[in-house]
Amino acid sequence: MKNTIPFRLLALLAALALAVTVHRAHAETPKAGEKAPMVEANDQDGHLWKLADQIGPKVVLLYFYPKDDTPGCTKEACGLRDRMGDLQKDGVVVVGVSRDDAASHVKFREKYKINFPLLVDTDGKLTKAFDVAMEGRPMAKRVSFLIGKDGKILHVTDNKDAQVHLDEMKEAIAKLK
Repeated sequence: MKNTIPFRLLALLAALALAVTVHRAHAETPKAGEKAPMVEANDQDGHLWKLADQIGPKVVLLYFYPKDDTPGCTKEACGLRDRMGDLQKDGVVVVGVSRDDAASHVKFREKYKINFPLLVDTDGKLTKAFDVAMEGRPMAKRVSFLIGKDGKILHVTDNKDAQVHLDEMKEAIAKLK
């Protein structure tokens, strides 16, 4: 009987270790060359947006940002807005994602004339799928994914600086030609 308790405890600890390992394996930020998680969410107007519907005909620039109408997030959104003509010529669609609600997205888009959809991720499902949660806060980190027509990630920028995102994505898109 004495050996039963340590064996059960050992078995439980082994199962927990395996569960943590499996969870970590699935919760890593996708890297270039990997398939992008096929996410879907409503945009600021309540329209369902599906990544699966976008890939194939277009390259997708899916970028996560912390919060609407903050200095860095505004700089990034406006930088993408201002490059929209070139992005469209290059066959790239832009989609932003934050944990803000639809009303906040609508206000942000109107204030800065943002010309691409902003996905609502209040429940954090997209943030979790791409493993871009900001540690200790209910928001996404600033991480951009350039997703090719085959659904594979072509480039990832994981940097707090909005200008780095704009510059790296411009360079990555130029390499598509």
